[in-house]
Amino acid sequence: MRTRASGRTVGGLRTLSLQAPAVTLLLLWMLIPLGMTLWFSFQRYNMLMPGMSGFAGFENYRYLLTDPALWSSMGTTLVLVGSVLAITVIGGILLAVLFQQEFLGRGIARILIISPFFVMPTVSALIWQNMIMHPVNGVLAWLFGVFGLPSVEWFSELPLVSIIIIVSWEWLPFALLILLTALQSLDEDQVEAARMDGAGPLAIFFFITLPHLKRAISVVIMIEMIFLLSIFAEIFVTTSGGPGLATTNLAYFIYIRALFEFDVGGASAGGVIAIILANIVAIFLIRTVAKNLEN
Repeated sequence: MRTRASGRTVGGLRTLSLQAPAVTLLLLWMLIPLGMTLWFSFQRYNMLMPGMSGFAGFENYRYLLTDPALWSSMGTTLVLVGSVLAITVIGGILLAVLFQQEFLGRGIARILIISPFFVMPTVSALIWQNMIMHPVNGVLAWLFGVFGLPSVEWFSELPLVSIIIIVSWEWLPFALLILLTALQSLDEDQVEAARMDGAGPLAIFFFITLPHLKRAISVVIMIEMIFLLSIFAEIFVTTSGGPGLATTNLAYFIYIRALFEFDVGGASAGGVIAIILANIVAIFLIRTVAKNLEN
């Protein structure tokens, strides 16, 4: 018994010694930036006024929480995230059901529809800005001209809608990939039995397909929510947060604070607020997904 216990102890120590460098590096990589952000959030530090520095207490947080621009950016973030989630989840479900059917060229079509997910966000934004949504030379302007409709200045007349369209185009293939993979594990015998009992396509979809995709939908929402909270490149390339604050989300608000106003303390306080909100959302989503997995 002693030999067996000592062998387990030695093996555990060896495993711990092998894991320790990687775990230590990971913790340093995470904790040092977080610690610096917390430190600067309590400092009066503006790069345009180096002489005015020192401990500010909760002044940065108080100033931010009374700034209408912060609440406007949080509202824009919620609208942006909610709209993209609705489009990608609903569109992903419908496309997954469509691509589950047999048709000529299905393999090529699957590759083509998934490919936008692998395009860099900056490149996607440039493609949509200069080739699709351009008011003179864009594809949409040409289509509107064919039907005798006036062209639309997308990024000045409908700026937030434009960002939602671009981001949804990027993330729809991801939702489709996850949902299509989950749909392929659906028991065809169950579907065939429902058809023999007289169930139509809509009944099969709502009572068999959707319940089967419940876990996959939860995973899609969780992963997309975490990434969509930090959308930046699409806004930076196309609208720069404008007109006014129309497309300024929380990530771009922090960017403006840090690199336009050079307010490191205020930007760090905004970063801490963003971290808190992201963790609240992540905890809620993880619990929801865990509950679905248990069921």
